[in-house]
Amino acid sequence: MPHWRWILRNLTRKLWFRATLLGLLGVAAAFFALVAERFIPYSLPGNIGADAVDSILNIIASSMLAVTTFSLSVMTSAYGAAASSVTPRATRLLVEDRLTQNVLSTFVGSFLFSIVGIVVLKTGAYGDRGRVVLFVVTIGVIALIVVMLLRWIDHLTKLGRVDDTISRVEEATRAALAGRLASPWLGGRPLNDPDQPLPAGLPVRADRAGYIQNIDMASLSDRAEAMAGDIHIVRLPGSFVHAGTVLAWVGPSPLPPGPVDDLSDAFAIGSGRSFDQDPRFGLAVLSEIASRALSPAMNDPGTAIDVIGRQARLLAFWAANETVEPAKAAEYPRLHAARLQDDDLMDDAFMPIARDGAALVEVQLRLQKALAALARIGPPQFRAAARAEAAMAFRRAEAAMTLQDDVEWLQRVRRSEGLAEP
Repeated sequence: MPHWRWILRNLTRKLWFRATLLGLLGVAAAFFALVAERFIPYSLPGNIGADAVDSILNIIASSMLAVTTFSLSVMTSAYGAAASSVTPRATRLLVEDRLTQNVLSTFVGSFLFSIVGIVVLKTGAYGDRGRVVLFVVTIGVIALIVVMLLRWIDHLTKLGRVDDTISRVEEATRAALAGRLASPWLGGRPLNDPDQPLPAGLPVRADRAGYIQNIDMASLSDRAEAMAGDIHIVRLPGSFVHAGTVLAWVGPSPLPPGPVDDLSDAFAIGSGRSFDQDPRFGLAVLSEIASRALSPAMNDPGTAIDVIGRQARLLAFWAANETVEPAKAAEYPRLHAARLQDDDLMDDAFMPIARDGAALVEVQLRLQKALAALARIGPPQFRAAARAEAAMAFRRAEAAMTLQDDVEWLQRVRRSEGLAEP
């Protein structure tokens, strides 16, 4: 996606951004009563005293400050629990949780509304009609606070728990897979062999080390049209690069090297991977959660088995919608990009689990059955990748298991599932 949209989306996911917006809205609401007074008829039913409104605003100010402080401490504890019991890579999804941000932003906005309302009220700027408007707005703010508190109480029962965090990672991974399925070549045309240098092509090299987080395909397409040449992208989002790594090839063309020097600006390189354009990262994070659950400190094979089922669902979704050839005209016809490889997805999803759970027969049984199910669906290369992953997992288990009966049990399951010769 264009860099400006990518930067804007990352900005809107920050807690401070949403809190700032709702804080400004709270300040605006306090001044709204002052402005709206001019447009209200002189005859209003009832009369609101300044002391009544001042008391309510004081209660909101003191309570919202305490609730916000308490909520921040609870949120920080949940992040720490998720980082220690699941994986630090998953805490980013907790930080970007919209409900948490909306609740905290509402509390901050309500606090600012009450503070500004008290200050303006003490100056005597509100007349009789203005106090009525301020009172009505205050009632609305109280109703909003009550709704957010009820949602926050329910949300706190799940925030930071293992199953909730795993579900968040699964949803983010599914969204990334769906995005890549909708645009297998990032809007361009297929690149057959990304590991083969382009004959007579000009290399576009990275200028720093890090992970590719976003590729501005629209910008690259505009440059390709201006140069009347094709751009072959060989590094996808999620790839780790360093200074001098070839990101793309331009050509083959007799163009001089000058026009391609700044094409690397279209590749956003950062210190970490993101879930958005990198489906492999989500699969790797899920696998990391299972590996941590299989460690001697955690000793939780049930979580690993749960992750195997989630990985199988995600890859089944990928296989059911995977395309090998473009079904429609490319959005950027001068750009060529590689597609995700099925064997890479299999390794990201299952290799760490097969390695760390090699000696646990219950984990290996679930793993072989999941891979057998995947070996029956999708295109031929996907089925072959699933069978190869199952064979590798069995070899690891065969080398790690100390009881021959477990190995024979696993072998019988493989034969019954069609993964081994009878």
